[in-house]
Amino acid sequence: MVGKLKQKEPIQFFSDSVRLSLKNRAALKRFMNRLINDEGRTLNSLSYIFCNDEILLEINRKYLGRDFYTDVITFDLSNDPDEILADIYISLDRVKENSKNLKIPLAAELHRVMFHGLLHLCGYDDKTATQLKRMRTKEDFYLNLYFTRFT
Repeated sequence: MVGKLKQKEPIQFFSDSVRLSLKNRAALKRFMNRLINDEGRTLNSLSYIFCNDEILLEINRKYLGRDFYTDVITFDLSNDPDEILADIYISLDRVKENSKNLKIPLAAELHRVMFHGLLHLCGYDDKTATQLKRMRTKEDFYLNLYFTRFT
């Protein structure tokens, strides 16, 4: 239609220097909206950027001053703690290695890391043993819910 701008999807997936096969994207987006709502947040915009180790290492060095590989970095871009406006970077190299080392399916580890980044935006942290236990409990809850009801 002339004069109408297409609305940007509130949840988007991008790849930088990696090939990603992410199945059931529509169901995943519906689930993420549910997670956000269940955690008392509102969604503005959420971008997942899947990349390799070297890209995420450079981001870790440049923006966080840390010189090590990681699987996920979450950038909260909102000024409102109840609003989700963020970019989440995920290293597929790390996710694949974690999957292999933990002897779990790649899809399970990928979704765990995706939910982990989103849970950070919902107020969960993982700096202490208590926080990490709480984070893992939430990850397990949402992984189970997603794989039993949304796929």
